[in-house]
Amino acid sequence: MITKIVFLFLIFMGVLAMFGKLRIPGAKRLSSAKCKKCGRYRIGKGPCPCTGKES
Repeated sequence: MITKIVFLFLIFMGVLAMFGKLRIPGAKRLSSAKCKKCGRYRIGKGPCPCTGKES
C-alpha cells in the first residue's frame, strides 16, 4: 500500500515537472512590452513616460 502511494506521488511530481517546463504563450510579447530604459510595462502604442519631458 505504501509503495502504491509513493509510486503515485512520484508520477504526480513528474507530471507537474513536465507542465512546469512548458512555455507560457505570449511571454515573448509581454517581455517586449517593457521599456528598455526603465523596465516598466508600456501600455498602448505611445512612448514610455520616462522618455518624455523631465521636470
